[in-house]
Amino acid sequence: MCGILGIASANYIERREWVASGINSLAHRGPDSGGLWWSDNGQVGFAHRRLAILDLSPGGHQPMHESAFGLTIVFNGEIYNHDRLREELISLGERFESRSDTEVILVAYRRWGESCLSRFNGMFAFAIFDSKRGYVFLARDRAGEKPLFLHIKDKTLRFGSELKGLLADESLPRRANRSAVDSYLHTGYVPGGLCILDEFSKLPAAHALRFDLKTGEVKTWRYWDIPNPIDENGSVITASDNDLLSEFEDLLEASVARQLEADVPVGVLLSGGVDSSLVTAMAVRSSTNVRTFSVGFPGHGELDETVHAKLIANYFGTNHTELVPEPTEPDLLFLLTKQYDEPIVDSSMIPTYLVSKLVRAHCKVALGGDGGDELFGGYSSYSRLLTMQKLLKPVPILARKVLANLAGAALPVGFRGRNWLQALDIDLDTSLPVVSSYFDPALRKRLMSNYAPWNTVGEKYLVSRVPSVRNVVERATRFDFNNYLVEDILVKVDRASMLNSLEIRAPFLDKDVIEFAFGRVPSRLKATEVDKKIILKMLCSKVLPPEFDLQRKQGFSIPLAQWLKAGRLRQMFNDTLTSSDSVFNPKAVKSLLVGQDKGRSNSQRLFSMVMFELWRREYKVSIY
Repeated sequence: MCGILGIASANYIERREWVASGINSLAHRGPDSGGLWWSDNGQVGFAHRRLAILDLSPGGHQPMHESAFGLTIVFNGEIYNHDRLREELISLGERFESRSDTEVILVAYRRWGESCLSRFNGMFAFAIFDSKRGYVFLARDRAGEKPLFLHIKDKTLRFGSELKGLLADESLPRRANRSAVDSYLHTGYVPGGLCILDEFSKLPAAHALRFDLKTGEVKTWRYWDIPNPIDENGSVITASDNDLLSEFEDLLEASVARQLEADVPVGVLLSGGVDSSLVTAMAVRSSTNVRTFSVGFPGHGELDETVHAKLIANYFGTNHTELVPEPTEPDLLFLLTKQYDEPIVDSSMIPTYLVSKLVRAHCKVALGGDGGDELFGGYSSYSRLLTMQKLLKPVPILARKVLANLAGAALPVGFRGRNWLQALDIDLDTSLPVVSSYFDPALRKRLMSNYAPWNTVGEKYLVSRVPSVRNVVERATRFDFNNYLVEDILVKVDRASMLNSLEIRAPFLDKDVIEFAFGRVPSRLKATEVDKKIILKMLCSKVLPPEFDLQRKQGFSIPLAQWLKAGRLRQMFNDTLTSSDSVFNPKAVKSLLVGQDKGRSNSQRLFSMVMFELWRREYKVSIY
């Protein structure tokens, strides 16, 4: 895992000093070594910070060159099938100077060109300068585990692992993109290729980009997509359930085995839930000394996962460590705001950061369970959608629209169930309700009334990203894989772990597992009206202890609502949101604070506003 930064231009690059300061701002992503390189023609500059995981020798140093072929690469991530690819390339006559997966990418590109992407199984963001062809080639992994921010203007391309690296160039604007801000307030993240800053963008997951150094032209394309559903209804397959279960077990075991490979200590983040417990079960098949880590929040009941984790650790005989993070102080939010330079509304970034910090004292790499919910129907909303679809089918759409409008008008923000009631007018045969919405259009307009007219575009943008699949479970899981997973969950994990120089891997996001989940598993083995994560639970019944609680579902969270009742954190929220330079309308802010004190569910809404305000001030961003 590393940090990358670079610039390419159709013209000679005069201003270069920002690249050195920019890559230094990413030192947390790679504290082991760094490199800065400029092409002979002065049109390309690459910089890198290295977190050494494979081949710890100088042979893995970046930027890496194939001088005889005019190639240079900077790479962030891991290619899990690098050994097999190396063997294949050697059989074709290629030679290698190191054991690093970086060199495998470079040689694979030399042999197969841009089509090499179809062969990589891993998490990655990289840039290759091909001097003979006269272009720079960028790509990002299928699930979007590794970030890649872009700024393209005046025939010049800038790219980086984090926005702060690009913002070292003080000539670039720091204006908020209104459409991105509206999407952020709507769903808590900035979706797709949008970026929170105007003139910036993100290379979407599973996409590649080619920048022509002669003309400055840019071509972007999708190189991979989720497999089509089994059939139009997502419910027919010739394999038996037992055959599918065996196939899944083999795929997950192979994925975990690949991701355990490293030249540094590796651990497993064990919550005691379905996903992390299955990862642990597979890990002990490949290693005789598996290290597991769980986190406890003493005094906070269901948030303390240590009892459930200990059951799994004892059953498999892992080398288990229980970690207890220090109490959260308001100052931590300032640190996280700076790190999450494109804000997200996910307060679990706090425990994710704290756990990463503790685990890093023991390991340099850790395996987690991310992706299991989106691939295999783990969220309770999937079951609710099925029930809702069944109950609403006989109700005329006009009556549903009236009820949805009444709910929005009559129920206060933060009233439990309000979002679901507002979604009654959604056609569940073709679309999806965004029930996790933080602020509806009317409230967003009130919040941003200082910048009227405020155009609410968040709903329209997300509707355009809803997959065209008939089965509602397939539609919802695919939507979450392409949106919530990549823009919230994976952002949260990447930034929190890399701030601590810890690499977190996700075996469920292995290419083969993803394609199995979406191309082989029928929706009835994902979620029904009464159950969820069905095929995963089938595997749990086979490989986990009999007393394991199959129905337990506890997200990684903090007692934010309790913390906001009083104390330093509540005071910090008040001070931030009621400040005279806050972008939010003071009356709307006060209403949300009062609602929170009355027991309504506004804690995440308040968190979203605080994180946006702290971020805006940290990076001196204007809204015009």
